[in-house]
Amino acid sequence: MEYGICNLAIIPLRAQASDKSEQVSQILFGEAFQIAEWTDRWVKVITANDLYEGWIGRLQFVMFGHVAFEDLKKDPPPITHRAVTQAWKKSDNSVLYLPIGSSLVSLKGTACQINNEQFEIIGEIGKTESLEITAKSFLNTPYLWGGRTHNGIDCSGFTQAVFKLQGIHLKRDAWMQAEQGKVVDFLAEAKLGDLAFFDNDEGRITHVGIMLGNEQIIHASGRVRIDRTDSQGIYSEELKRYTHKLRIIKRIC
Repeated sequence: MEYGICNLAIIPLRAQASDKSEQVSQILFGEAFQIAEWTDRWVKVITANDLYEGWIGRLQFVMFGHVAFEDLKKDPPPITHRAVTQAWKKSDNSVLYLPIGSSLVSLKGTACQINNEQFEIIGEIGKTESLEITAKSFLNTPYLWGGRTHNGIDCSGFTQAVFKLQGIHLKRDAWMQAEQGKVVDFLAEAKLGDLAFFDNDEGRITHVGIMLGNEQIIHASGRVRIDRTDSQGIYSEELKRYTHKLRIIKRIC
């Protein structure tokens, strides 16, 4: 078995081995993965943090040892808590702009290391904020299918990122996240941090957001926004209509 690790700020994870293929997720700096298949230009990978599959370019990562990979799984490294964290790559004197949630592998003081490559973190690494403050830091981030950062994010990428910064692991897609946690029986019982899931006409869960109590939700739809919720679903004051039909509410923590 072979393994790799992201040594760039962000790698797009694509559905197929093509530059034209849709981005289904992203791999952030310091995140490792198992390599499942090679082609001339592409590599099929399975991410360590959420077991998500996709294709990345062969020039967008470095190889990683089995022992180091297993160590990362057992003892995850610290992560960045700021929207952007600068990392000085010593070998070529360049600066990487790391997104929130990047993993600082082998961090000692302000220096981290991927294989033999050293990166000096510039400024404060950041501290853990409350779930509400973290979620609201994404307000007005544009919706981006497969996105996981303040530059662009999708609904389940948003919930996953916010909970990751609280030390809580969520799976990648909304329907996967709906299988986690415990059911909240009534909307009136919903509290800050509960996840609300919404389905389409076929009953398939297609959207997720974070409850800010039992009357408001913060979610990524067009942009990260706060909307009103009731037993029917999400009501958009901008559109003057319901945009999402409520299916279930789950308590993760």
